[in-house]
Amino acid sequence: MRLSECVEVLEAEVLVPAADMDADIRVACGADLMSDAMAFACSTNEMMLTGLVNLQVVRTAEMMDVKVLVFVRGKRPDAAMVALAAEKGICVLRTAFPMFTACGLLFAGGVQGKGA
Repeated sequence: MRLSECVEVLEAEVLVPAADMDADIRVACGADLMSDAMAFACSTNEMMLTGLVNLQVVRTAEMMDVKVLVFVRGKRPDAAMVALAAEKGICVLRTAFPMFTACGLLFAGGVQGKGA
């Protein structure tokens, strides 16, 4: 699924655009605990969905080479998080959908999770 299609499906607000909004997103994970994201998520995640809003999320995404962060449940990252993500080249989206719904919408569009 193209990133631009993910934005549409999630009815997302783009806070930090990607260099290529038509990039293919094939693998994603969803977690509110960054330790779970690191321990159980596939190492090839291109997108991470979370409701956790702190700088550690951006740092974790950077370590995991995640290209897109999606904040669910209408959570809004602060200016420092947005600036850090932009500096690290991480696209940031925000959606009002809860995690389960957002993951389901992406899955229905062809985005896979670990083990797929």
